[in-house]
Amino acid sequence: MTSTRSAAPAIPQQKAWAKAIAQPAPEFPLTPLPILSGKIPAGLRGSLYRNGPGRLERNGVRVNHWFDGDGSILGVHFTEAGATGVYRYVQSVGYQDEAAAGQFLYSGYGTLAPGPIWERWTKQLKNAANTSVLPLSDKVLALWEAGQPHALDPQTLETQGLEDFGSLTPNCPYSAHPKQDSATGEIFNFGLVAGANATLNLYRSDANGRLLQKTDIPLNGIPLIHDFALAGPYLVFCVPPLRLNAFPAVLGLSSFSDALQWRPKYGSQIIVIDRNTLEPISWGETDPWFQWHFGNCYQDFDGDVVLNLVSYQNFQTNQRLKEVAAGHLQTEAPSQLRQIRLRPQTAKITHQEILVDQDCDFPIVSTQVSDPDIARTYLSVHRPGADTREEMFGAIACYNPATQSLTLADAGPHRYPAEPTYAADAMNPQQGWILTVVFDGNTDSSEVWIYDCDRLEDEPVCRLGLPSIIPHSFHGAWKSA
Repeated sequence: MTSTRSAAPAIPQQKAWAKAIAQPAPEFPLTPLPILSGKIPAGLRGSLYRNGPGRLERNGVRVNHWFDGDGSILGVHFTEAGATGVYRYVQSVGYQDEAAAGQFLYSGYGTLAPGPIWERWTKQLKNAANTSVLPLSDKVLALWEAGQPHALDPQTLETQGLEDFGSLTPNCPYSAHPKQDSATGEIFNFGLVAGANATLNLYRSDANGRLLQKTDIPLNGIPLIHDFALAGPYLVFCVPPLRLNAFPAVLGLSSFSDALQWRPKYGSQIIVIDRNTLEPISWGETDPWFQWHFGNCYQDFDGDVVLNLVSYQNFQTNQRLKEVAAGHLQTEAPSQLRQIRLRPQTAKITHQEILVDQDCDFPIVSTQVSDPDIARTYLSVHRPGADTREEMFGAIACYNPATQSLTLADAGPHRYPAEPTYAADAMNPQQGWILTVVFDGNTDSSEVWIYDCDRLEDEPVCRLGLPSIIPHSFHGAWKSA
């Protein structure tokens, strides 16, 4: 007599994207980058900077959330002589302590420090410096939402220390999505300070980063705010119905990520702020959604505020981002590019529509045209036919509001382009370029791809080889020469 038993569940096969983060990325010094195809455009002069988690593991132990990897910056400099690249970790105090110890010592957004609970109370969160960059005239800032930025040398990316903008104290965090007015050069940003209720700090700086004005606004509870909008004379914040259960997080019983609770019954809150006074103009409430990022935002000809943002139905996106660190995705987090129009005097929404009805994120806007109504939005999307549950974004796309059409740049099987970055041409203001860093899972290598922003469906005009794998990054910026 033979017996049968059910087979053990199959171990999910690792996708090609996971190879980019399987091992800590090696640094490399300023290195000439070979041209693999095409040629560098003559008008592309300046530097591309990208920031993301380069190290997710120490001594065989991995972080529990993608947001907790150590920040590493890629710089690609374009001159008449060609392109050079450099890749370095931000030498924060936490990074240096853990490198010396050979193990993780600090808690992060989704990872608890090792050791007994009482030791976690006495340690601050590690400033991972891993989210975005802000190029200034004489430095590049590596940004992280819950602390001060780290200043880096713009050529070598050598860490110079924490940046306080001349007057910010250590308990004044400077978030990862500052907005710079292209006409005045003014820089606006915010920071959330936790307490019994959160305080929203607002900052206005000049083009060199010198702080000109600071104010604060009390909020209800402790929400998660990652980005905001600069729309003409207004700053606009959309506060999702997400609140921190502070007790277990403060006591070290739970990570901040696990202590965040989705409360849709409260709806989303909209705060409109005068950019000149940094004082609230109006507060409004609407249906619940969550957003990480805003795209094209402006004041329309009739005085309404127009917000383009990527919206999620709930906070499942956080679980999906947690799974990235483990190298296996299994959580769906559908998203859409949405446009919202609202009256700034009341913060009341007058119209909403879906612009791109497929999973997307990381929206950026071209600066080719002066009319924001027809400015194109570039974003990360899935390849056609991709398994959206298990795959990372494998393509970039352009949404053209003039034609209401979406143009796709498919990187090909097992290739993963980072968030697109728009670069204006130095010789022709009507010309622009889209830059992205692509991890190729077929060859276990990384490249810089340059697209004509008007012909995204064509092959890249140039591909540059990088000395080693660049792990998937979050955000970048272009600094013209």
